[in-house]
Amino acid sequence: MIKIKNNFNLRSTITCGQIFRYIEEDDKFIIIIKDRVISLKEEGEYIIIESNNYDDLENVIYDYFDLKRNYTEIENNIIKKDKKISDAIIFSKGLRMIHQDPFETLIAYIISQNNRVPSIANSLNLLSINYGDKVIFNNKEYYLFPSLEKLSSLSISDFRNCKVGFRDKYLYEIINSINNSELDLEKIYDMTGDEALNYLIGFKGIGMKVASCILLFAYQKFDVYPIDTWVKKFMKEDYNIEGEKNIREFTLKTYKEYSGLAIQYMFNYKRNKK
Repeated sequence: MIKIKNNFNLRSTITCGQIFRYIEEDDKFIIIIKDRVISLKEEGEYIIIESNNYDDLENVIYDYFDLKRNYTEIENNIIKKDKKISDAIIFSKGLRMIHQDPFETLIAYIISQNNRVPSIANSLNLLSINYGDKVIFNNKEYYLFPSLEKLSSLSISDFRNCKVGFRDKYLYEIINSINNSELDLEKIYDMTGDEALNYLIGFKGIGMKVASCILLFAYQKFDVYPIDTWVKKFMKEDYNIEGEKNIREFTLKTYKEYSGLAIQYMFNYKRNKK
């Protein structure tokens, strides 16, 4: 067991739509990060963390939850440019952008298109159960997300058997694109947001929204972001701005390199405020 200072909102960060594979168990959250299973529990000023793999665990947690970034400074910067968003930022205090594995994020968000969250989670769990490595943690079985090598052996029908629907052929083709070196996930780190967006949408099964989610949630390119129904409602009701093009123009002009964060605050506020 290790503990870290509780300086972020664990529940909001895990449940705000960035990731699909997590379990809420009593007062704990169980998440699976690449090579390990992790249990997180809020206890006063600290978050108590347990895992099947304690190797460099504190750094893994700090990286995954982006805990070294100064969000207060960014939030103040955003409010300085636009005071109207302050309610959304105050409501979302402690929300962090999860730094996910690019390969898993790519697969997850291809599956996500025109799909419901429970179905996405079910497909990812089926892929993991069938093709990922089993881990025993606290006397329970969990499954890591399968590697590129494991998924490279799958046929279109294998993907279909994991309940991914029409996305089966897209997953099959994207795996081939990586293996053929047509798609280089590492190269994206060195691209600008626009370059990375144009690069990703050149592959079948990756539209603007899927590409934006991958770049925001795996590469933390905050100038690229999805605009969903909740954000559209927020912009219409609070700014009288409609249409994705107009919303994108306004946010980029107003929030610049932190547009993706501003959008997440809008999304979280509109979706969760009672």
